[in-house]
Amino acid sequence: MADETTTDEALMEEDERPAIARRPIRDTADLDITPMIDITFLLLIFFLVASTADVQSSVDLPPARHGRGISERTSVILTIAERGSPGSALVYLGDGTSGTPLPDDPDVQEEQIARAVQKGFNEGRSTVLVKAEKGVLHREVSRVAAAAGQVEGIHLHMAVFEID
Repeated sequence: MADETTTDEALMEEDERPAIARRPIRDTADLDITPMIDITFLLLIFFLVASTADVQSSVDLPPARHGRGISERTSVILTIAERGSPGSALVYLGDGTSGTPLPDDPDVQEEQIARAVQKGFNEGRSTVLVKAEKGVLHREVSRVAAAAGQVEGIHLHMAVFEID
């Protein structure tokens, strides 16, 4: 019986012992990317400083092979000039900016341009020459060309200045 007591006491002692506290396993695979970001910025700065920009200020275009000049005497000339302030460009009937420009209303301009081109066509001028200053926006040139193109049978030309 003594043996039974000792075994019972041994079992009791094992049960009374405090159980080992197990900690839950955590996922500690955090990746610190700060050094990678530092390297990236250093490489970026290196390439910005070490590279040279390809500066090409002008483009050499080949001369036109199929274009030809037109006579100003057989053309209706429309001149588009820059306006000093914001807004649509100034449109003149004739060569140059002398005289009074057409009104600013695009519908009125379209009507007057079409009327002038039709009058010139009736007088034997079958071409329309549109001249525009350097700073005039393409949409203004396109708008004037579209108004002139309403007359059937005309040939529309844009003025280009050759560099000597």
